[in-house]
Amino acid sequence: MKKSIIILYFIFHGIFLYSQESTPKTALILIDIQEFYFPEGAVPLVNPEPAAENAARILSSFREKSQLVVHIKHAFGQGGEIHPLVAPYDVEKIITKNEVNAFLGTDLLAYLRENGITNLVLVGMQTHMCLEAATRAAHDFGFDCTVIGDACATRDLKFGDTIVPAAQVHAATLATLNRTYAKVLSTDVYLYE
Repeated sequence: MKKSIIILYFIFHGIFLYSQESTPKTALILIDIQEFYFPEGAVPLVNPEPAAENAARILSSFREKSQLVVHIKHAFGQGGEIHPLVAPYDVEKIITKNEVNAFLGTDLLAYLRENGITNLVLVGMQTHMCLEAATRAAHDFGFDCTVIGDACATRDLKFGDTIVPAAQVHAATLATLNRTYAKVLSTDVYLYE
């Protein structure tokens, strides 16, 4: 009888450990939600406040679940501070980058792998630049990516004599990322469905 109980203990203990290790681990990557992208900043975007508010909602959900959070910021002088809506906690990793791609020249990839992360949720600014570059790179490194579309913002672009409105830049970028590089969801869908 004791032998059977011991055997059952090890079987169930092994199943429990295996299920814990095989559960995908998810991290939130907040990209360049910095003061210089807001009104009065050096490079103001179109509607950065609603995007940052949605990013803050996603951040709150990750903190409630004690999931890994990584803040990315571009090296920038005055106005380079992370916006107060998503201000980091002391225990949260902050990575400063000099390139568009957050993985390039930083320890982001090593940090995610050290923590056993397999899934990424990405939010940030600008949609068509640093957010897109990080998402494509993360996909190429083998991460399953989810981009929260309404927690990102961008700006009008000019090419020759053509002005491309921010809404179109944003939509086109998300359209290229969706399904191939990431799942693109809204804040509400991610949090409640």
